[in-house]
Amino acid sequence: MTSRRTLLRAGGGALAAASFGLTALAQEEPPGEPQSAEDLNLAPTPLRPPPDGPRRLKFRHLHTLEELDVTYWAEGRYVWDGLMSVKKLLRDFRSGEEHPIDVRLLDILFTLQQQFGSTEPYRIISAFRSPVTNAALQDRSAQANGKSEVATKSMHMEGKAMDVRLNDVALTAYRDAALALKGGGVGWYPDSGFVHVDIGRVRTWQGT
Repeated sequence: MTSRRTLLRAGGGALAAASFGLTALAQEEPPGEPQSAEDLNLAPTPLRPPPDGPRRLKFRHLHTLEELDVTYWAEGRYVWDGLMSVKKLLRDFRSGEEHPIDVRLLDILFTLQQQFGSTEPYRIISAFRSPVTNAALQDRSAQANGKSEVATKSMHMEGKAMDVRLNDVALTAYRDAALALKGGGVGWYPDSGFVHVDIGRVRTWQGT
């Protein structure tokens, strides 16, 4: 039987392993082995794959104050229990609704953290958002700024975006490194003290 502790077996090298999506997590069962290239949900390919060895991330959620230190990849596989822990921590804290966090996003965060040699946990400002929460944030942003800085079809609603910072890395340095990686979108919010990272098309912007 397929172990619930294993989400995906690495196939075709580190590039393919870093590119698998998590859409099957909504079924709460590990998906089967991909049979062809059409079964892979490919995102923009970062210029550098994650470093070799286990992939471990530490998080501190600034709204719930919950913390997590988790290995989500080990021995050539994504670790199911680790991904379930990430999913729970990065839930919509307003509604309690959970959604899978795409492993490609986790791999980008891990790659950047390793690049800087950071020992700090990722401070989480925003991760998954339910549609109701996203709409409320749109309204609040519009009232505060005259127009909303929150996207209607935010990638936060798909578990494909996070607003984060590392307290031992300057925001500008983290932004520049994320841009250089070219793994997706990067938004810089200097007044609010975070960088938005997602796995959509490669683009950049500055907010407040």
